[in-house]
Amino acid sequence: MDGTLLAILSGRDRPGVTAAVFESLRHTRCEVLDIQQIVVRGRLVLACLLALGASDVGDARALIHAEAARLGMEVETVPGASIARKDPERRRIHVTVMARRLPPGAVAELARRMAARGWNIDRIRRIASYPVTAVVFEASGEDMADLRHELSEAAPSLGVDVAVQHAGLDRRGQRLVVMDVDSTLIQDEVIDLLAERAGRLSEVSAITERAMRGEIDFAESLRQRVALLAGFPEDDVARTAERIRLTPGARTLCRTLRRLGFRVCLVSGGFTEVIAPLAAQLEVDGLRANELEVVDGRLTGAVRGAIVDRQGKRTALEEFAREFDIPMSRTIAIGDGANDLDMLDAAGLGIAFNAKPVVQAAADTALNAPYLDSVLFLLGITREEIEEADAEPPA
Repeated sequence: MDGTLLAILSGRDRPGVTAAVFESLRHTRCEVLDIQQIVVRGRLVLACLLALGASDVGDARALIHAEAARLGMEVETVPGASIARKDPERRRIHVTVMARRLPPGAVAELARRMAARGWNIDRIRRIASYPVTAVVFEASGEDMADLRHELSEAAPSLGVDVAVQHAGLDRRGQRLVVMDVDSTLIQDEVIDLLAERAGRLSEVSAITERAMRGEIDFAESLRQRVALLAGFPEDDVARTAERIRLTPGARTLCRTLRRLGFRVCLVSGGFTEVIAPLAAQLEVDGLRANELEVVDGRLTGAVRGAIVDRQGKRTALEEFAREFDIPMSRTIAIGDGANDLDMLDAAGLGIAFNAKPVVQAAADTALNAPYLDSVLFLLGITREEIEEADAEPPA
């Protein structure tokens, strides 16, 4: 076969269109090289590339046009269309774009920047319409790191969140998600909840401010803050856990990841005694946090064991990955503060969730939507898959 014919049909979608088009070609001497079909708001677009003898192009073209007329569809046929060949030097990526309201100017600017860096957009598809609009640009090009940096830098001014990821097999199969707790999984800071109940919030907040200014490191600030809780009843620690407010979408995120076969772990500079009941509710696979020392039913004002700080969070991520035999390339870390930076850097995908500017600048992608389950869209999970997972009974 020395000829090709590209046919593109569009019109109202209904059952049987694809079958009818290809049935009209059943008795021709042609071979199907490629098919793509999409339905947008009840409108179908069907494209097929056929290989056939040069002398048969006219007959095939006439058959397709006749069938399109019978179906009431528009059709365009292009003889001699080239067959796409994969360039091994060009990498395939997914660029996920999210916003509560997706402005056309943002789509235009992102597409322009991709084109300027030599990236070709091969396909665009919507994966969610609520609680945010999320679309994926499937593209091919060469320098992903530079593109990721440029699009992430442009995203805030465009009013969107953008994630650039490899489109390979690492997006499928078992993966590990490790989340920070304070101001990520939950809306609160655990140490502040304890301090407020103990009547020491102003003193604890003053130490926190000193740590944020860089006057003392996290470990020392934690020891000083916990020391202010000496004598606090252990029973009140448990009651403090009841005041925790989950971030919107947190339950959906954890539930969906579990049902899709992901491992989910929590890591926190807060305290196991407060977080463990929540971790049990969410049925996560692992928890790493600090432990308060208790003697005779009261806090001593000391922390037991090694403190989970910036390095401790990264170590926890790496240990969870080894425990579940998951490559680091298939790990996702989510956090908001400077203490999460090493963890975000070590993960295959680091997501800054409603984070400080320095964290957003350092992470692979920043997510500023108020819904934690929007993380699912960054992982290529569609709204339909989320709803299907919810409809299935848990394993």
